[in-house]
Amino acid sequence: MKHLLVLRFSAIGDVLMTVPVIDAFARQHPDVRLTVCSRAWAKPIFDLLPENVAFTAADLKGIHKGFHGLNLLGRRLLALQPTGVADLHDVLRTKWLRLRFRLAGRTVRKIHKDRTARRRFVTAEEKTLQLSVFEKYADVFRRLGFPDFHPDFHSLFPAGGADLSTTLPDFDLSLRPEPHWVAVAPFATHEGKVYPLTLMEQVIAQLSAREDVRVFLFGAGPREREVLEGWATRYPRVESMAGRLRNMAEEAALISHCRVMLSMDSANMHLASLVAVPVVSIWGATHPLGGFMGWGQRMEDAVQRTDLDCRPCSIYGNRPCRHGDFPCLNGIRPKDVTEKMLSYIYKKVEA
Repeated sequence: MKHLLVLRFSAIGDVLMTVPVIDAFARQHPDVRLTVCSRAWAKPIFDLLPENVAFTAADLKGIHKGFHGLNLLGRRLLALQPTGVADLHDVLRTKWLRLRFRLAGRTVRKIHKDRTARRRFVTAEEKTLQLSVFEKYADVFRRLGFPDFHPDFHSLFPAGGADLSTTLPDFDLSLRPEPHWVAVAPFATHEGKVYPLTLMEQVIAQLSAREDVRVFLFGAGPREREVLEGWATRYPRVESMAGRLRNMAEEAALISHCRVMLSMDSANMHLASLVAVPVVSIWGATHPLGGFMGWGQRMEDAVQRTDLDCRPCSIYGNRPCRHGDFPCLNGIRPKDVTEKMLSYIYKKVEA
């Protein structure tokens, strides 16, 4: 039996983007074993994949830190006896691991990031859709000997969403009777990707004003939790989930019952995509044509300013704003965001 080792350590959104590809590959090739090596936080998500997908954690801040730790990780992964290695990261750590596997006679393929195309995209006057990261991941598996592989992923959960009675047994549905649930994840790693909180609060207030809507807020870290709990206190039918869920699989389960998610260009956009929930995404310093849209998400649901020649500033949104005040984000009206959300909240569900 073939056994493929899949490497992808970070970032959270990029790891989540491997899921549709790995899930589809595992279902199309049940006779192939896969072992995913990533950070420990990702295990609950990959545990939801088919039985021929296993997970092993890389503790890159602990036992696997530094050159010695990386060699420990390499020996542990070699002991799994994979027949091939799919490097979906291509960073210094995985380059070293790739070398070790090649010296051991294993077949190794890596992602083609095409950094030159990304640089051209940022500076081009007219933006064209770039090859998606999903397609780049899938191409690695094709080059490992599966040329006909094409991902056909739909959702981590069956139609209708996860069974909350087993996934979240302490989640009392009777206390949340509103028929329309929505998820909002207002944060991202870089400032250039975060809709200003004063404007986002207006969106929260407009959604909260509707008595048939319940808003679930998602975030992590002390500062984010403080902001979300403040909104939950000020507005009815708004609930902060920060610190209340044990892992990302539980977050995905709750999101699977929402009509729509509002997210930045961030990991939560991809998490909602994994449970077939539409995402209204806000794009500032980055651009939805850059290849990082969520799986199955629609380009017309990307809220952005198209009248600025300064965006995107970069592919990842990690550069300082040349204007100093992020007009790409401050120029987006809360009313426009809310209306896009409402179009999904009250969208007629086809039988």
